[in-house]
Amino acid sequence: MSDSVFVEYFNETHEQARATTRRFVDQAIKPHIADWEEAATFPRELYRQAAEIGLLGIGHPEAYGGSGESDVFLKVAVSEELMRSGSGGLVASLGSLDIGLPPVWRAGSDELKRRVVPAVLAGEKIAALAITEPGGGSDVANLRTRAVRDGDHYVVNGSKTFITSGTRADYYTVAVRTGEPGYGGISLLLVEAGTPGFSVGRNLKKMGWWASDTAELFFDEVRVPAGNLLGPENAGFFIIMMNFQAERLSLAVMAYMTAQLALEQCLDYVKTRVTFGKPLAKHQVIRHKLAEMATRVDVAREYALRCAARMQAGKNAVKEVSMAKNVATSACEYVTHEAVQIFGGMGYMRESLVERLYRDSRILSIGGGTHEIMNEIISKQLDL
Repeated sequence: MSDSVFVEYFNETHEQARATTRRFVDQAIKPHIADWEEAATFPRELYRQAAEIGLLGIGHPEAYGGSGESDVFLKVAVSEELMRSGSGGLVASLGSLDIGLPPVWRAGSDELKRRVVPAVLAGEKIAALAITEPGGGSDVANLRTRAVRDGDHYVVNGSKTFITSGTRADYYTVAVRTGEPGYGGISLLLVEAGTPGFSVGRNLKKMGWWASDTAELFFDEVRVPAGNLLGPENAGFFIIMMNFQAERLSLAVMAYMTAQLALEQCLDYVKTRVTFGKPLAKHQVIRHKLAEMATRVDVAREYALRCAARMQAGKNAVKEVSMAKNVATSACEYVTHEAVQIFGGMGYMRESLVERLYRDSRILSIGGGTHEIMNEIISKQLDL
């Protein structure tokens, strides 16, 4: 990364956190990540190890063991370094608390906050967010999982799918329908693993993000205490929306870092791979590919960081973050495609990092709202 990025956006505290994270990645993750990818999981102990050095608490309230909510760039710096593990799936599962936990500390009861949040931030428990349904995708307003009030409980029936950390989470922040069709009838309930009638399906096999456990969830007459309601009934969509800017910025960071890693792999490879009597780096067509790749990575990063600065300043960034996600994921798809092309046959081999980066890149323009949904959000912010 260029020095100008650090001068403009990151301070000494951020750099210390970056160095701590880098050591954690180098010592605790990189030596094992190839095996964890093949096993489609990683040890649960890694959550506790990440918590011990303060990584899980970033962006969460100090009152419950976090580092505070206000420093956007601290989260960006740590996320960039975690992505240097070369596994978007591991980063996604390790970070599932960042989408599953905020609704709890924002809208849960005091009792729920005290019981749930510190344990998750300590790496003792795992939190997940459950919104997506079979056949529903990004159509949150029309979710069908229903919760009906019955005395001091809600009775939940329905299913969810594509849930990150789904197979082993302890707490699930679940979007349910408690009211009429549309956004206004959605609520959030905290469902705990082991609740009768609640079951978890198999670990879904995916194109990429292999190290991330992803599951289907099933609710069959699940009785959830009314005290597990997060916020007012039928106000769940607005609580979900509070998550979206941070989640989409996180996906933009994952995207430009995936592209950055692919670019770095290529810059090393072209110096040693010889074709037609000279290194690849001496071929103009390869140099021009690399120039285009580097340009797209830098533009994606710089725009994402400007959006982070806007968020840091407390300004509305709905349009800009949606743009940043689309710019970064488009750059990522282009760069990882070109990286495989530059590596040739080796780029198609599982032993090659660019092969994994290519696969992992594809989910980034889908998760957190598709490219098309981002364009719809952007268009609504325009003066049409």
